[in-house]
Order: sequence, then C-alpha cells, then structure tokens
Amino acid sequence: MHRFIIRRSQKAGLPPGTLVHIGEQKVEKVRISIIDYDEKQLKEMDAETVEVCFPFRDSNTVTWINIDGLHDVGIIEKLGSCYNLHPLLLEDILNTEQRPKMEDFGDYLFLVLKMLDYGENGVIEAEQVSLVLGPNYVISFQEHEGDVFNAVRERIRKNKGRIRKSGADYLAYALMDSIVDNYFLILENVGERIEAAEQQLAENPTMETLNAIRELKKEMIFLRKSIWPLREVINNLERGESSLIHESLTAYLRDVYDHTIQIIDTVESLRDMISGLLDVYLSSISNKMNEVMKVLTIFASIFIPLTFVAGIYGMNFKFMPELEWTWGYFTALSVMGLAAAVMLVYFKRKKWL
Repeated sequence: MHRFIIRRSQKAGLPPGTLVHIGEQKVEKVRISIIDYDEKQLKEMDAETVEVCFPFRDSNTVTWINIDGLHDVGIIEKLGSCYNLHPLLLEDILNTEQRPKMEDFGDYLFLVLKMLDYGENGVIEAEQVSLVLGPNYVISFQEHEGDVFNAVRERIRKNKGRIRKSGADYLAYALMDSIVDNYFLILENVGERIEAAEQQLAENPTMETLNAIRELKKEMIFLRKSIWPLREVINNLERGESSLIHESLTAYLRDVYDHTIQIIDTVESLRDMISGLLDVYLSSISNKMNEVMKVLTIFASIFIPLTFVAGIYGMNFKFMPELEWTWGYFTALSVMGLAAAVMLVYFKRKKWL
C-alpha cells in the first residue's frame, strides 16, 4: 500500500499551515479503532474508513477514537475537517519531534505526551502520543500499533471504576495516567540494570561495564528530556480554566502531577547513581593499576639488593679477595637469598603482600 507523505511547507510564498506532498513510500495500513460508551451501553469497532468516525462528533455518549499510524495524512485531514481541528494542530500531530505540551483551542484541548517503551534492541524508545479532548470525545494519535492503554480498554469493557460514569475528560486523564504509570516500569528496569552494573563493578569491572554505564547515562538524559516537560503539562491542566475539565477531575490530575514529580525525582536520583557508578569504575581501575604497580614495586625492591650484590662481584678487578675463596660463590648466593627472605618477611608483616 502506498501513501503520499505530507508535511509543513517550507517554501516561500505559501501561508503557514499549508500541507504539500514531499514524497511517496510504502507504508502499512492505518488502524482506526472506536470505543463509544456511556454507563449503560458500549460499542467497540475497527473502522475501515475515517468517515465512520464522523457521526460520533455530536453523540450524547463518550467516544474514544484511536489512530495508529500517521503516514496517511488524508485520514488526519478528513478527521480534522470533521472535528474542526486547527491546521497547525494537525501539523503538530504529524511532527513527531514535539516537546510534551498542552494547548487550549477553546472548543477542545490538545495534548502531546511521550509514551516510552523498550525496542527490539533493548533501547528505550519514545513514541509521540497526541490527544485531542473535546466535549464528548477523545481522539488519540499514535505513530505505531501497540501502546500502554490496554488497562483502560479493559476498564471500559468491564465497567470498572468510574470511567463509564464520567465524561471525556476522565477518559483523557485515564490515558495520561497509563502513560505516566508506565514510566515507573521503565525506571524500575533502569534501576535493575544499575544494580547489575554495581555488581559487575564490585566483582570485575571491564570495558563492557563502562559501556553499560555510558548507555545508562545516555538513557537517563533521554528520559529526563521526555519526562520533565510533562510536569508543566499536568500543572496547566490542573490550574487551567477550560470548561472541558470538570472540577471533580482536579483531584485526579493532582494525583498524576504527584506521580510526575515522583518520577522526576527518581530520574534525578538514578542520574546521580549512574554518575557515582562512573566514579566507582574509575576508582576501581585506578586501584587495579595501583595493585599491579605495588606487585611490580615489591619485586623490584626484592631484586635491588640482589642486583647490588651481583653487580659488586661482577666487577673484574684483579684484587678482589672473595674471588679466590672456595665457598665464595655459595656464600654470595646465600647472602642474596637471605636478603630476599628478610625483605619478604618484612613486607608480609607490613601487610603489603
């Protein structure tokens, strides 16, 4: 399946918000899922076309429209036209390098969050999730299939908690809360890797250990960049005056805000731990080098007097009485052996060996 990729125009003479074709590539089909519910009824479906979503705009129920895949801009344009979404908002959805933020467009709120997960290579990856909160709907845009919202879907299906009794604002809160809660799992995994690195440092630090510490440090910088702006987003939602956020939701948003602060504190603590690991690694390498130098110094210290004795009797002076002794050779060896033994005993008592 082929789709034209459309992005913000950078050409002179075109007004802001103009979308132009810049290329064509083979892509997977966009998946559109719809969950429409109230306290008494639930309707769940996968839409074959975006037009299926249009009737839910003015329904009396709460509708969650989830778009997996941003490559078919035609779908996003049609959905934006039906729900009167601003063209600049559509551009922000397509630009997946957005910083987490919240914008109030009056009739709806626009949220950008970062959903974190581990990729196939074991590296933390961030996926942009864009949420549009309206009076009776939430539209979520994701880059790929697979997310952390399954728990929310199950709560809706099984009518658990107050999600079916509440409006679209509570649904948006539940989605944000799922993303934030997943951060704890990511940080828990990072903590386990830090403990493993500490164990390796205690046993036998190697270059692989140093590379693992460097990767952890890079990941913490990445996590901080993805998570830190979220505090501002939640705070703006909590303190905002939008009519789309009911007063009863304030306590729940405050709870998400507290979780965000806790996550940020954990990130900072883990960063300090990783910096400490790097210092411990350098100290361990220095200590190992010192141990090697100590052994070499001890050997050199033992052989210095032996070399001195051998050097004296290696001189070819004619008048050296000891050269004519019958037991001179064995006496010299004995003196050298005794000197080495005395030094070994001395080093042992000093606990240098």
